[in-house]
Amino acid sequence: MHIDQFREYCLSKKGVTEGFPFDEVTLVFKVMNKMFALASLDAIPPKVSLKCEPERAIELREQFDGRVIPGYHLNKQHWNTIFMEQIPAKLLLELTDHSYELIVASLPKKVQQTLSELL
Repeated sequence: MHIDQFREYCLSKKGVTEGFPFDEVTLVFKVMNKMFALASLDAIPPKVSLKCEPERAIELREQFDGRVIPGYHLNKQHWNTIFMEQIPAKLLLELTDHSYELIVASLPKKVQQTLSELL
């Protein structure tokens, strides 16, 4: 999957914004101001970091050895860095959804309610 397609997919989700809070090459996607995805725009091959349940993170790292690795500069228990072109696009979208859903579930109930009311 190309980074432009990944960007469009993330932005299609409810309550998502994008920005460059760290530097000019790390695109960060947030839902209700909480980060759920980071994309390295200058990385070759392209890579993205996504939040993941710890047990599933380990399983993915074992299944996709070298293509899914512990999160780069992130909590390695909860984040994976994924080489985008080296896993199936369908799986990348599924993992993006999973990351988004984990963040939404961690939001305060009032913020979740605000998110649900967005168009």
